[in-house]
Amino acid sequence: MKIAISAETTIDMPKELLEKYNIHTTPFTILLGEDVRLDGDLKSDEIFEFVQKTKVLPKTSAINEFQYTEHFGKLLENYDAVVHISLSSEISSACSNAKAAASKMQNIYIVDSRSLSTGIGLLAIYASKLASNGKIAAAEIAKLVADRTPFVQASFIVERLDYLHKGGRCSSIALLGANLLKIRPQIVVKDGKMQSAKKYRGNIDKVIEDYSKDVIEQFNNPDLSVAFITYTTATEGMISAAKKALEEKGFKEIYETKAGATISSHCGEHTLGILYINDGK
Repeated sequence: MKIAISAETTIDMPKELLEKYNIHTTPFTILLGEDVRLDGDLKSDEIFEFVQKTKVLPKTSAINEFQYTEHFGKLLENYDAVVHISLSSEISSACSNAKAAASKMQNIYIVDSRSLSTGIGLLAIYASKLASNGKIAAAEIAKLVADRTPFVQASFIVERLDYLHKGGRCSSIALLGANLLKIRPQIVVKDGKMQSAKKYRGNIDKVIEDYSKDVIEQFNNPDLSVAFITYTTATEGMISAAKKALEEKGFKEIYETKAGATISSHCGEHTLGILYINDGK
């Protein structure tokens, strides 16, 4: 059976990795004022330039049922089945829309990733490896992927709270205090939702170094086959600190990727995360 692996562009994987693992994507819509753009085409730098100029955050629009129906239909022209791994249902309506489309079609299997960004990518890579076997049914692949979703370690350090404040996710008092004290909050994905966790202080390069060590110490049973370092913008020091920690742990593949328009719209510049599956497989 020939099985397609699919996700939304919130997977935050570059074209070369999507091609390497044969992962198909369908885009979210981003509104920069009245300018309608597609996630995946829109660069994070354009987001930051727009916000700096207008002081307004972009708006994101989830893929609707009709768009999923078209996307799945095109894939079924060349594949026998589709396993689609969606952005967490706690974050977006995308997953429910995908399920609605799948319910009216055959051989479409939807997995709620309970994650975002390259946390979805980790699950999609796993699904791709299963699909390449050629002997595992699509329904079984979807089940195996769903079984791993609770173990996806997805967390980020945010340098400033300005974007979270503009998006209504922190108060003006919290924004002022954090910026004055140089507090760099850690955002974790837990139970499918973005939540605030540990707070760091000081130079962002040193913060990433401490954060990287803390993540690996806390989530200390990783699948060492692959990890992601995903960022909106980052200094060389930020990236090298995260990469060093992952290399010392023994990860075989470490991919550095830039976050897409959705994460960038909510987190702002100098946001960096480490993501891997923590189930020891």
